[in-house]
Amino acid sequence: MFRLLRELFQKNFSTLLTMFLLVAVPLLGSASLLTLLYEKQDLLERLSAGQAVLYFVVIAFTMAFALTPTTFVAIVTGYYFGWAGLPGMVLAYALAAAIGYELAKRLDHGKLRHFLHLFPKAEAVLGELQNQSWQLILLTRLSPVLPFALMTFVLAIVGVPRKRFLAASVLGMLPRSLFFYWLGTKASDVLALLKDPDQGTLSKLVLLGLVAASLFGLYFVFNRALQRVLRQGSAGNEQKSPADY
Repeated sequence: MFRLLRELFQKNFSTLLTMFLLVAVPLLGSASLLTLLYEKQDLLERLSAGQAVLYFVVIAFTMAFALTPTTFVAIVTGYYFGWAGLPGMVLAYALAAAIGYELAKRLDHGKLRHFLHLFPKAEAVLGELQNQSWQLILLTRLSPVLPFALMTFVLAIVGVPRKRFLAASVLGMLPRSLFFYWLGTKASDVLALLKDPDQGTLSKLVLLGLVAASLFGLYFVFNRALQRVLRQGSAGNEQKSPADY
């Protein structure tokens, strides 16, 4: 077991390090964003059309590299741009997902999937999840507690098709993003909202509903994939003749 763990870290160090950073970096990004807005609250006011386009390109890269959480981006964009900025935010999400997908592919090079050859059942479950990748992507994007950049990285190295990944990512992000965007358009103090996005009974209920739907859905998808692998394994054992043993 120790040998396998050592081999996992040796052969997949860059992949595992990136996954760790994609969890840790958003915490720093949140604090930096709050500090920046506190010092320059008028930073995003009265932007020209060209500056607005640049803003959406920049947030696409910051979301892709986990420098800014998607929840913060939705609130800030809703607050400063209103509903006119919604198409730009959706396009920024799509661009961030595409950048993250390509980054994961270039860093991993299939090494993690190759390592799973040592564990046939785990590899078989992963194969089943690929067959259900549309539901898998939608459910991971639905939850506001699953980091956007980390899930992009994981889904990419799992091997979900690129076009399906991008389409399902944007569609899955819409429910929670629209809710936080709406909160941003209604906010009187964006800094207070950023510090406590789930303030109010409605916010808590919506967030709880999104998390519950995501978790139960993911449990169902993973359980179905596992059951299929176990049934296939049982069927394979039954088909073996006594001479095979």
